[in-house]
Amino acid sequence: MATTRRPRNANTALTSAEKAFALLTCEPAPLVFDARPVPGMPNTTMPLDRLRTLLVYERYDSDTTDILWRQLARHAREWGPAWVVGAIGVALPALTHLAAKISHGRPRLADDVDSEVLAGFLEALRNTDLDKPRLWLRMCWTAWRAGATVIKDQEDEELPLDLSTGSRTPRMPYGHPDLLLGRAAAAGMISDEAAELISATRFGDALIEQLAAEQGITAPALRMRRRRAERVVAAAVRRGDLSGPFAPSDRSASPTAA
Repeated sequence: MATTRRPRNANTALTSAEKAFALLTCEPAPLVFDARPVPGMPNTTMPLDRLRTLLVYERYDSDTTDILWRQLARHAREWGPAWVVGAIGVALPALTHLAAKISHGRPRLADDVDSEVLAGFLEALRNTDLDKPRLWLRMCWTAWRAGATVIKDQEDEELPLDLSTGSRTPRMPYGHPDLLLGRAAAAGMISDEAAELISATRFGDALIEQLAAEQGITAPALRMRRRRAERVVAAAVRRGDLSGPFAPSDRSASPTAA
């Protein structure tokens, strides 16, 4: 959950959330999280800002992260607005990181991206199925997709390209492969699930074997599903289908991998 620094206006949705979180965690009565039921976490209670620091600087496995976020989400749903602010505050380093990637090269859209990323995460916090695995990843993916709509809805504008002008193979456009995957999924070239699979296993810390076990299929089958989706995206990049102004295609007319 590292933070990507970027210039931003003084008052965006994410900076406002940070200010609210700071008030919630200041002395003499900061909001406190009970980490004792969470395996792998310190066997103690702690202010939420300390919890956030641990998540930024320590690596925890997916089981620990799932249990932690399941508890935070339930608090947010059952214990009132303070815990909604608290859960969002714990997630802010990651949300800021996502928003910076989405709006990279488009500073004029940064405020709108911030708002949509926060709204997407809040929607996930309130409504995501807490019993399914990879809870944190799914919540972040919801926030990412919400933020990416700001970019893809600018149909009258060109997205920033990051393409070679020589004979070398073009690099992925728009600064980060997750945004490319989001555009491919929104265009119906691949499914949302396939985009999430590629993102989680290629650019996140998820293991194919673990995801396959969770889905009740074999690892080779899941690798084949990922390979098919990657081929579709690679072909779209070579054709230039994911460059320039974005216009979502009819899913029924597009090849879907997965």
